[in-house]
Amino acid sequence: MKQLYLLVTSLFVFGQTLGQPVTYRPTYVNYTELGGLFGRVASGAATAQVVENKLSFTAQTFNGVQVSRRVAVGGLVGIDWYKGALVMPIGAGLRFDFAKNPYRNVRLLAIADAGYGFTWLNKSSTGYELKGGLMLNPGVALRVGKPSTNAFLLSITYKRQLVDVQKPLFSNDIQRDEHRIYNRLCFRMGVAF
Repeated sequence: MKQLYLLVTSLFVFGQTLGQPVTYRPTYVNYTELGGLFGRVASGAATAQVVENKLSFTAQTFNGVQVSRRVAVGGLVGIDWYKGALVMPIGAGLRFDFAKNPYRNVRLLAIADAGYGFTWLNKSSTGYELKGGLMLNPGVALRVGKPSTNAFLLSITYKRQLVDVQKPLFSNDIQRDEHRIYNRLCFRMGVAF
């Protein structure tokens, strides 16, 4: 009789656990990437503009929480080394996994980052003052590796960074300020864990 009681009890408990949804335990996640910012820039007076191709260095680390199997949220910090400015973007980010199967080794991610680019590390020429501004960085990434282990990342994003420059005044100048908008195509490679 005791064995029958144990069998019925264990079947009841087993049946109860099958009906319960599997809960996801949030975990720490990190995406660290290095790459280049590619763009075509027009500069100079409106009557004599010069158009050039530009390549700048970029690095970024995203630290956050994997809140579900498909969504990670967190903070990010980076460095963007433009020709005329060294900008340090700090902000918040979201990573969304398009794969419905949690066991795939190659996954496509959507990236959405926003924040503010600080100029704390920038050293300007005498009389020049650089102020940071809004940063937006949406895009996609390819994550190659098992879901629960380290992985290789390859991302392509659009980066928009606003910067204001105050220049020194010359003889007849009243104001010599610039409002720069860095629009760049960003390619990065890195690791995730």
